Amino acid sequence: MTGLTTGVVGAGAWGTALAQMLAADGTPVLLWALEDGLAEAINRDHRNALYLPSAALSPAIRATGNLADLAACDILLIVTPAQHLGSVLARLPACPRDLVLCSKGIEAGTGRMMHDVAHAVAPASDIAVLSGPTFAHEVAAGLPTAVTLACGGGEAQWERLAPALARPAFRPYFSDDLAGAEVGGSVKNVLAIACGVVDGLKLGQNARAALISRGYAEMLRFGEAMGARAATLAGLCGLGDLVLTCSSTSSRNFSLGKALGEGQSAGDLMAERRTVAEGAHTAPVLRDLAARHGVSMPIVEAVCALLEGANAAQVAQDMLTRPLKAELSATESLPS
Repeated sequence: MTGLTTGVVGAGAWGTALAQMLAADGTPVLLWALEDGLAEAINRDHRNALYLPSAALSPAIRATGNLADLAACDILLIVTPAQHLGSVLARLPACPRDLVLCSKGIEAGTGRMMHDVAHAVAPASDIAVLSGPTFAHEVAAGLPTAVTLACGGGEAQWERLAPALARPAFRPYFSDDLAGAEVGGSVKNVLAIACGVVDGLKLGQNARAALISRGYAEMLRFGEAMGARAATLAGLCGLGDLVLTCSSTSSRNFSLGKALGEGQSAGDLMAERRTVAEGAHTAPVLRDLAARHGVSMPIVEAVCALLEGANAAQVAQDMLTRPLKAELSATESLPS
């Protein structure tokens, strides 16, 4: 133990999994739950039946419905839906020195990355971004996981956070590229919807592999425009997360896309879901930002069309009939 107290803001599946990972060795963790009665149920049953019913939770986790309780923590992991991150942070009576953002998305309306949102609300805090290939149920079960921990406070922040967050089966890797960590986590959610559509349309493994590769090229182009480093996007928070979420129905975004490919309505699917498929909120913001920066992202545009009601088979056909062009390797400069 480092002597630093840790809180997790958000008791959805991912927030609960992070709390369990940290508390499995007996380290006390404070977990904030928004929903009425959820904190009491977690404390009583040591289980989050609403969002992560498969995980037996450590008694070292103490849940609370009072957000102000977390203001005294040294480190806060922010795991709210991306569109609510700013408003939740603004409700804290005080923010600690270290804020670790674990939400993946881009703010609608402003186009701001999550670290920019957090910095505006908590300018005195050092902002870090935790991102990588992480299914919540596997992290909660203690299965081996590696992530990028991008520290806006540089190596000094890393030296505070790494001992507090690392566990034998949870391995963070240092970066100081906040933009790269966030671009990877945001873009891959949208691409995962597209890969789910490929699966729903039964277009085969070849098509999915091609889409992952071409989607990665879009991620690199957009990342370059946003100031991200290509090396960051080639790592855990970019390519690693992309491969994971584009390959399994355990991904909420992939499963949303699969249902779209099978002919279900986007409006009905979004209305029926308790958990958030962040890619659905990120896609139109990403499309607009890409257009503003002159970045070509045809797969993102196709996902937006699907979410706006376009026929999946027709969208796929339109993608297949795009003009033929040269392919650039990931190590070359990618034009917009």
